[in-house]
Amino acid sequence: MDKIASKNASLSEEVIKISVRNLVEFILRTGDIDNRKASGMDKDAMQAGSKMHRKIQKRMGSNYYPEVPLKTIEKCNDFSICIEGRADGILIEEDLITIDEIKGTFKDLEYITEPVFVHKAQAMCYGYIYAKDHQLEEIQIQLTYCNLDNEQVKRFVDKYDYSELESWFLNLVKEYEKWARFQFEWRKTRQKSIQPLNFPFPYRNGQKDLAASVYRTIYRKKKLFIQAPTGVGKTISVVFPAVKAMGENLGEKIFYMTAKTITRTVAQETFQLLKRQGFRGKVVTITAKEKICLCEDMICNPQECPVAKGHYDRINEAVFQLLTSQDEFTREVISDYAERFRVCPFEMCLDITTWSDVIICDYNYVFDPNVYLRRFFGESIKGEYIFLIDEAHNLVERGREMYSASLYKEDFLEVKKIVKYYNKTLERALERCNRNLLEMKRECENYQIHESIGSFWVNILHLMGELEKFMEVQEQLPNQEILLEFYFRLRNFFQIYDRVDENYVIYTELEPDGRFKIRLFCIDTSTNLQGCLDKGLSTIYFSATLLPIQYYKSLLSKNEDDYAIYVKSPFDEKKRLLYIGSDVSSKYTRRGYFEFSKMAEYIRTVVLAKKGNYMVFFPSYRMMEDVYEIFQEYQIPDVDCILQQPNMIEEQRETFLERFISKPEKSLIGFCVMGGVFSEGIDLKNDSLIGTLIVGTGLPQVCNEREILKQYFDERQMNGFDFAYRFQGMNKVLQAAGRVIRTDDDLGVIILMDDRFCTKSYQNQFPYEWKDFKQGNMEQLKLELEDFWKHIS
Repeated sequence: MDKIASKNASLSEEVIKISVRNLVEFILRTGDIDNRKASGMDKDAMQAGSKMHRKIQKRMGSNYYPEVPLKTIEKCNDFSICIEGRADGILIEEDLITIDEIKGTFKDLEYITEPVFVHKAQAMCYGYIYAKDHQLEEIQIQLTYCNLDNEQVKRFVDKYDYSELESWFLNLVKEYEKWARFQFEWRKTRQKSIQPLNFPFPYRNGQKDLAASVYRTIYRKKKLFIQAPTGVGKTISVVFPAVKAMGENLGEKIFYMTAKTITRTVAQETFQLLKRQGFRGKVVTITAKEKICLCEDMICNPQECPVAKGHYDRINEAVFQLLTSQDEFTREVISDYAERFRVCPFEMCLDITTWSDVIICDYNYVFDPNVYLRRFFGESIKGEYIFLIDEAHNLVERGREMYSASLYKEDFLEVKKIVKYYNKTLERALERCNRNLLEMKRECENYQIHESIGSFWVNILHLMGELEKFMEVQEQLPNQEILLEFYFRLRNFFQIYDRVDENYVIYTELEPDGRFKIRLFCIDTSTNLQGCLDKGLSTIYFSATLLPIQYYKSLLSKNEDDYAIYVKSPFDEKKRLLYIGSDVSSKYTRRGYFEFSKMAEYIRTVVLAKKGNYMVFFPSYRMMEDVYEIFQEYQIPDVDCILQQPNMIEEQRETFLERFISKPEKSLIGFCVMGGVFSEGIDLKNDSLIGTLIVGTGLPQVCNEREILKQYFDERQMNGFDFAYRFQGMNKVLQAAGRVIRTDDDLGVIILMDDRFCTKSYQNQFPYEWKDFKQGNMEQLKLELEDFWKHIS
């Protein structure tokens, strides 16, 4: 059996692979979408508690074998279906073999009167595979439900003849066969289209080597970190070799991950470019639920949503119709088919990913334990995935947020007020947790680091059980949404606590507004990220600002043999003036009218030297507004100013950027915030932007969490200030500076306004292209600007 599986697992063979869990959940699903009951909120609700799984497995004795991989190949005329998974346990006794499927739950076990059928179906699949491999006439199927609060166990046991399981299993495979056949036929079409593809442009300097490095990395199943400045053509240089690798059977699916909507648009356009050359690939862009939902309030139950009732009865046919009629699955296309078939567009979008060759999505659909696509990453079986991670510098902070969790004392009191008239047992469970937090609060003046959370953990487990039991009974409450959100926060805390190790710090904090929280803070994200990426074949991290590369390698990967390359800028450095203002500072201790006036004077000096469009980036909205007010006092004719506003919606951002036109009649200054929506990802080419002024070093604001970060790395003999502040700050600076030179035809100025840039500790973080910087005071800047624009025009 192992030899057969090994031979057929190759992508070059005519084999369609699917996991046991995905097979049963896909073919056997029926009924409504309903998030009102705790058990229905998440398909993965009973998968929680890996530690409890291991505990149960250890109790079962020496004849019990945990985590047993199983695989079967089923022939379907001209192709085969490979169905594989991992049984939680197999109990081998003299007269009988038992397949054990373990599910953790917070529900009171007395309410579980029979196993959930998809859980039982998983165990039946494993039973069939094992019985077939070992030529057994009968086998026993056991469902083990364990209450994660009190560790009570309830088991359901059934004995099956092999012939009965075989008939049931082969019928399941038969229902899946039309989907597998579609996948098989489409793969041939896709592979044939990739063979003749050529790079769509003449290679720029360094671009061919970059594309070759990406291909070699995928071929060797490694990770590659790419630092490549703006203008190299990173996106096509990464996408093209990845598609070619897929055509050579080096990967079956490409995940293109981004942090921002604008970079997802760039990715879509890049794949469209290859499609115009003949590439046949099914490409889906995952749209956030709040943007694609048909309902205004996103209440997912059959009473509130017109498509929730019977969604799972209609969805498979809807997906098949869409797959067989379209190749590009945009938000508009998915919404159209969802309305036509009366299904949820967001769930339909997620289902489409199963059959897509390219998935363009936010980081969280691969990494976030609350959001990730469980059909690809919920089990320990690897897939033939190629991961392309755009703007990878964002993944460190995003990763920390995804793998951290917080609970606030005040939320326990709010929920207690809601439920006290309905359930006294739940009220007492909430009060116990509140008392735990109150004790911690009394010992915390500002913030306090804890080795563990003690009895609070036990009380959290009990509370989750009582809350889930309560929500199973109480479907309609005035504050139902508050209860649901609280439940999700508790569940997230539970899942993250299961991960806590030496990469975490547990701390409590009394926030400035008086709220008190306990936080599980993931500092080193590499272990968690690695666990996700290990489920694929190869990973390409790329960014214009991935410096210092060792910093990102240490926090984004656990492998010491990862590759890294630095791609030099293809642009003529003479077309860009880089100047450091040495007589101005944004240090907190020097902020005031005097320094702000100098900043305003710098802006005036730059704008008066050449008519055009400029952006000025500040470390905060407050400083931006203060400097803007002073600048307005100059009343310079033929100069317009616009200010970035907090929380701008997409339409407002577009309106802001539309002001930056080519060949403007008047100069335009955009006052912006560093690290905001306009400091990275925007593409103002040619003379749409001829200058960027950057105020300050971009350092994050000093806060307790930053100080915890600093202390963590200092204790490990690493420079804590660099890891907590400087590296992130310089990344913001480099991103903002990268807005100016985007093409061979671009020219412009970059002004760094802070005397700290004159020090070695900051200049050591400069990219290679910045070696020609100039520095001096404002009077010297006037001369440099005059000389630059005179010789460049």
